Amino acid sequence: MRRTKRLKVLGWRWRRNELRRHSDAVEAWIVLAAWAFATAGGAVAGVAGAQAVANAQARDGAEHRPATAVLLRTVPHGARAAVDYNRVRAEVRWTDAQGTVRTATTEVKAGTTVGGAVTVWTDGHGRLVDEPASPAVATARVVLAGTGAGLAGGLFVLAGGRLIRLRVERRATDRWGEEWELTGERWGRKAG
Repeated sequence: MRRTKRLKVLGWRWRRNELRRHSDAVEAWIVLAAWAFATAGGAVAGVAGAQAVANAQARDGAEHRPATAVLLRTVPHGARAAVDYNRVRAEVRWTDAQGTVRTATTEVKAGTTVGGAVTVWTDGHGRLVDEPASPAVATARVVLAGTGAGLAGGLFVLAGGRLIRLRVERRATDRWGEEWELTGERWGRKAG
């Protein structure tokens, strides 16, 4: 059996044609609008996502303060930090900005001796927090957040456009079926 080659004609929905239905033009406008809104919406979502992450990192950088702490004891030798194998969990003591002596467990460089000074980061209430991200890491986070939010926003709009287009296509197919039933009756045949 010989297969027929399907010919694709670009922009056929926009051209005048006796076979073009009104729904074909509506579908073309829906696709165009969806892509335009996806591009604009994705850009807005990307900028908003990047700005939110940048603001959060700037706030963390402004609130986190370095403090000098004294290493009291290390946690048993096998207890390494989850991500960085050059760091170990240890108990440290420091004095916060209000003069209160505090003790907590944090990550320190492996090989730091008991009684040695280590730098820890605290928030405005004297609690230990993670070290603020370096400028390179902060920039990477902002770029990734912006890109992810932009892609998610654009895909959301495109999915909505696709659903609207499927609804228009289904309605057009139903109308086409109704018209064929009427035509079949005019020809003297019964449909179905």
